[in-house]
Amino acid sequence: MGRDATFENALSFASDLIRIPGLPGQEGDVARRVREEMVALGLDDVRVDEVGNVIGVARGRGEAPAALLNCHLDVVAEGAHDEWEVPPFSGAVQDGYLHGRGAMDIKGPLALQTYAAASMMGSAPGDVIVAHTVLEERGGLGMKLLLESGAVEPGVVVIGEATHGDVCIGHRGRAEVEVAIVGSAGHASVPDRARNALDLVGDVLAAIRDLAGHQESDPILGRSSLVATMIDVLPESRNVIPDSAVITIDWRILPGDDDATLIRRVRDAIEARLPELPDGLGYEVRMARELQKTYTGLVEDKNLLTPGFLMDEDHPMIVAVAEAVGRRDGAGPATIRPWQFATDGGWSCGVHGIPTVGFAPGEERYAHTNRERLDVEEARWGFERYPVLVEAAQRALAHL
Repeated sequence: MGRDATFENALSFASDLIRIPGLPGQEGDVARRVREEMVALGLDDVRVDEVGNVIGVARGRGEAPAALLNCHLDVVAEGAHDEWEVPPFSGAVQDGYLHGRGAMDIKGPLALQTYAAASMMGSAPGDVIVAHTVLEERGGLGMKLLLESGAVEPGVVVIGEATHGDVCIGHRGRAEVEVAIVGSAGHASVPDRARNALDLVGDVLAAIRDLAGHQESDPILGRSSLVATMIDVLPESRNVIPDSAVITIDWRILPGDDDATLIRRVRDAIEARLPELPDGLGYEVRMARELQKTYTGLVEDKNLLTPGFLMDEDHPMIVAVAEAVGRRDGAGPATIRPWQFATDGGWSCGVHGIPTVGFAPGEERYAHTNRERLDVEEARWGFERYPVLVEAAQRALAHL
């Protein structure tokens, strides 16, 4: 007998998921539980791809483009358990909130999306694809490879990151850029025999501050921003002059920024400060990379760049969705705005050009904190609005 697609069952499912840890690259147990629930709900074509993404389909009437509902399977680390008001893996529902790591980022919305899709089987204008992806917290490898594979071809993507009931239409992207300074190591007792990589750090940091003061701005997304966040020095010894110092830059970028332009801007800023380099010292500006391994064993050397994106707030699909979802108090259409953080929408819209919208219960201020929680009544309202949102989006796109 199949599982009933009710809010109460969705909330219970969310609690179950919170009890299962799942850091990036370690989502296997979460994925198995999600697949199990999709099968119990009667979704079609339920599968786990080679990357570890979990996918299922609620068949629609075939009159409109498919909608893809997306959340991610991974969560960030929970930190010290004694600093939580409610234990991070309890999945407890108390005082009107669902508590724990992933409650609103993003296991709560994941459960709501999955159940909402099941409730639309046979009634949605088009198919509703549910695809919950891996490694979003490390740049979105799961969504990147899912869309590159061509295994799904949605007409619209609905991202389940917290919006507090608003309709989100974009965000800045995020890039990690490195300035790798190279010298020659030597014993600290004879500094003249070495070329200290740290000698350039001050000028490079000043160049980064110069560049940060001259960033472009978007009227909706706001200003691009960058800041140095880390310096790694090798060798790691207090009596050795280092031959390597790598400065990491966290850069919140606007849509359209790419590797080449980011690297050029940093290099130009450094050259303005250092038109000539001291003998024996050099540097390279490069995109940070990370060797990522999924829980299924797939390995990829990934550039740590999450693209930004921005939908036109007057796009017919966005207007239709905002009017259909409305506000919880009934006072007109939903607020249309961007997110402050990056999502997998950067891949779906920013790279692949698929119309993308964000909607989910939850307050962004609780993301990645030890007070993470999801208001149960807001979640109930969000669950009820998902079918309305999907139908509005599919109908609007069918008439474009």
